[in-house]
Amino acid sequence: MQNCCEKIWEEGKCRWFEGGVLYHIYPLGMLGCSRRNEGIGECHRLPELAGLTGHLKALGVTAVYIGPLFESSTHGYDTKDYFHVDRRLGSDSDFRELVDCYHEAGMRVIVDGVFNHVGREFWGFREVLEQREFARTRRWFSGLRFDGRARDGVSYATWEGHEELVKLDLDNPEVRKHLLDAVSWWISEFHIDGIRLDAADCLSQDFVRALRAHVDGLKDGFLLVGEVIHGDYRVWANDAMMHGTTNYEAYKGLWSSHNDGNFHEIAYSLNRQFGAGGIYRGLEMYSFVDNHDVDRIATKLKSPYSLYSVYALMFFMPGCPSIYYGSEWGICGRKGRGYDADVAIRPAVSASALSVGQVRESLEAASLEEALCRFSRVRRREPALCHGAYRQIAVTPQTLSFERVYGMDTVLCLISDEPAARAQVLSGLCDGRYRDILNGDETFEVRNGRLEIEFYPHWARVLKKIA
Repeated sequence: MQNCCEKIWEEGKCRWFEGGVLYHIYPLGMLGCSRRNEGIGECHRLPELAGLTGHLKALGVTAVYIGPLFESSTHGYDTKDYFHVDRRLGSDSDFRELVDCYHEAGMRVIVDGVFNHVGREFWGFREVLEQREFARTRRWFSGLRFDGRARDGVSYATWEGHEELVKLDLDNPEVRKHLLDAVSWWISEFHIDGIRLDAADCLSQDFVRALRAHVDGLKDGFLLVGEVIHGDYRVWANDAMMHGTTNYEAYKGLWSSHNDGNFHEIAYSLNRQFGAGGIYRGLEMYSFVDNHDVDRIATKLKSPYSLYSVYALMFFMPGCPSIYYGSEWGICGRKGRGYDADVAIRPAVSASALSVGQVRESLEAASLEEALCRFSRVRRREPALCHGAYRQIAVTPQTLSFERVYGMDTVLCLISDEPAARAQVLSGLCDGRYRDILNGDETFEVRNGRLEIEFYPHWARVLKKIA
């Protein structure tokens, strides 16, 4: 019998994302490509990532997010050329073969789309520096002025004041055509399945609409998910624009509710987002507990035992859960300051070491990878956990109970970060028999809407209604 994610793969709809499990790789870091790209020949490191395939399948991964990949100068978000893979990682054919490998293993591939800005070494900006007023691309960049007081005699708009990141004028028809042509090329050449839009809330809404219409016409089920931190995600995610966004609101609540012993915080966010009348119901939200821009979750949490309950909550709440490379083993890393600020959170790790857990740093996290495999298996088997409506049942300072309902399927999720087992009475449930599909298939009976059940410390129960 096929699981829910395989059925959605066949349908070719973007709901494959919501029904999946994502694995996030920052390739320049993992593959040790931190040197500046100045005359470096092709290094052919990308094939190493194929060695992760068995590990990813064991984790239940259905899509791999690899980025950034465009030819760039330093950290990958200062694009030099949209039509080639960064030579520090390998050749275009290396990436094509990697995508084929993941596709053969039943996993989709998502890449970074860095369309708000380029690096100063982008060919079009170099043309401006060399030809100035006579450059064909002089109108490609926002706020461009020839100013003798500025660096190289040129001033321009940037991303958040970073001089090395030159903002593109996305309303310029030539710029838009160049970027859409690049997207067409990545889809036709590499058969990618989606794009994560970097700094999506800085893009023009007209450009995002044009991009959505463009990819819809190129490939069924192609995903657009945007990096958005603050504000109303519906401004960027809707039927005409992106399918969903990063869920930074829930990210903050996931770790701080654990550190503060205040599950009311994350409960409020989830109910606001996904409860009855929730503002983000129907969007394809990207859930995460860490990524390439923030502290590793094992460093962020005060208690290492909270790793189990924070991941359980991420896997069973609405949205597509994402595992950042190495965090399945509990590796640590704190974001710093200055030029090397991200080194600790984007470490070089061999695929072989990552696959067998040689990067494990914490005894308390010794069983974390095994736990994630269990969470993933349960989630992928149950359509209600992938697509179901969300209803909050009960919340205390260190426990949260909620219901996911999809068609005739009902699943109760009971998450606890308390240090010891504790019984709790839940009310307002649907009468019937339930089985704990995460923990040994123990059965329970709900009568008169009530259930008395023991919550496990730093763990979860997942109760499926069976009768």
